[in-house]
Amino acid sequence: MKVSDYIVEFLIEKGITDVFGYPGGMVTHLMDSLKKYDNKISSHVNYHEQASSFCACGYAQVKNKPGVAFATSGPGATNLLTGIANAYFDSIPTIFLTGQVNTYESKGKMKMRQKGFQETDIIKIANPITKYSKYIDKPEDIKYELEKAYYISMSGRKGPVVLDIPMNIFRADVDINNLRKYEQEELDENLKKEDINLILSELLKAKKPLIIAGNGINLASLNKEFKEAINKLGIPVVTSMISIDLQNYNSKYNFGFIGAYGHRYANFLIEKCDLLLTIGTRLDCRQTGANKEYFARNAKIIRIDIDKTELDNKVKEDEIQIVADISEIIKEILTDDRFELKGKYDEWIEKCEEIKNQLYKIDNEEGNKIIDKLSDIINEDLVITTDVGQNQVWISQSFKVKDNQRILFSGGHGSMGYSLPCAIGAYYAKKNNIICFSGDGGLQMNIQELQFIKREKLPIKIIVLNNKSLGMIRHFQEMYFDSCYTQTIEKMGYETPDFCKIAQAYGIKSLNIDNIDKQLDIVKQELENSEPILIQINMNTKTYIYPKLAVNKPIYDQEPKLDRDLINKLLKE
Repeated sequence: MKVSDYIVEFLIEKGITDVFGYPGGMVTHLMDSLKKYDNKISSHVNYHEQASSFCACGYAQVKNKPGVAFATSGPGATNLLTGIANAYFDSIPTIFLTGQVNTYESKGKMKMRQKGFQETDIIKIANPITKYSKYIDKPEDIKYELEKAYYISMSGRKGPVVLDIPMNIFRADVDINNLRKYEQEELDENLKKEDINLILSELLKAKKPLIIAGNGINLASLNKEFKEAINKLGIPVVTSMISIDLQNYNSKYNFGFIGAYGHRYANFLIEKCDLLLTIGTRLDCRQTGANKEYFARNAKIIRIDIDKTELDNKVKEDEIQIVADISEIIKEILTDDRFELKGKYDEWIEKCEEIKNQLYKIDNEEGNKIIDKLSDIINEDLVITTDVGQNQVWISQSFKVKDNQRILFSGGHGSMGYSLPCAIGAYYAKKNNIICFSGDGGLQMNIQELQFIKREKLPIKIIVLNNKSLGMIRHFQEMYFDSCYTQTIEKMGYETPDFCKIAQAYGIKSLNIDNIDKQLDIVKQELENSEPILIQINMNTKTYIYPKLAVNKPIYDQEPKLDRDLINKLLKE
């Protein structure tokens, strides 16, 4: 069998239904093989390789199988790097297949910069942002490397892998009966009985426990089981920004998300709790604040993570660290009757509700109001994608999550231009309407993918929150640079087009919104049909995201500052 055919059969065997990429000379054999099997797997052409990599991420975030993207050598491969980094930092299982020049054209160990046309050592470049990357120079290694790459991508803390394959390896023939296999490694991530007993013991001693739920729960496909576990424990929950979809907005245990742009009430609960149990979240500086001494000052911290290296970043010297697969933790909670604690913390939950009610509507900017209204008309069981910038924070703060909704972010890497191609990948994983939020800055970074949506007639609803500025950076300029708006607003080096006209040029229907209150019914109707549409919502140029944490402040003391008497009252109660 030809190696490129074998690769495609391998992907089909693993249940991968869709791959994304861009044509190039060094991947023509792979493209041809994908066409041979197009009744079992679909290959989709993007208009930029970065978009292909983001599509793979979106597919994997929803499907919980590796997303796959391919590109040719040189610029094709390097254009994948932003998506590879995104997958690495957000632990998204992905497989990137890059073409490479023929082995006989390669510079090998010679010190010249380049021998073959478009030859680039993508493996050395990608190594720091992959779990595994390998240049395949022998056809007979293809089975071993594919099996290894797939396993590494999906095991432990998930993430991206890169296989760099020369053109003459793609076209080589192999005897599939004599290919060596990969023997899976045993991972030391099993939950120890003493760990579960320790968690239980600390919960029983606590009067004001709080759980921080992270995106690791989504990555492990444990959304349903997590909700069942929380209902059994009866403990209030806060989340990281990129895991806000773990809790229904109306859940009695849902108390928002924490961090620099988090809900004020969520951050206050961090200060008031006496036990903080973190599950599948990193506790990075966006969550704790720059000065970790201010974080959870009155609480004992138990951190549960599958990646031991994340625990090197200690928040407290005496924190309890448990390296384990969270699926085992949740399984123990669900099956062990000792964790039937519902009702034990009712007084604490009442206090959490009081704090939430006092602080919920203090910050309510224009963007928050728009997202609040839009979330009311977005059906459950849909996938919502976000870009990076103010739109992302408004969604995190004000979107009222319903059951079975997923909200996808570019979290750790924070890449503008993510939402649109991510929505494409999510569509092929879900085959349902997708709601794609973006700002005017982020949309333009991968705007060419509107052609993809038009070509395939995908039911993706693109909502552009257009404030005609790079709003988050413009706000920084107000705070720290005397409102010198260089390169962030019109007439200062930045401009935005009429997105409705651009959508029309691509052949996509558009809707221009100047008043969301008066036009909400029209938007609702458009979101429910099966056609693509771009909805431009015009906003003031000076938009803000509040609350916002200043450097070296406790996370509960966000800008704009609360009345000091109110802060002291909430802290003492």
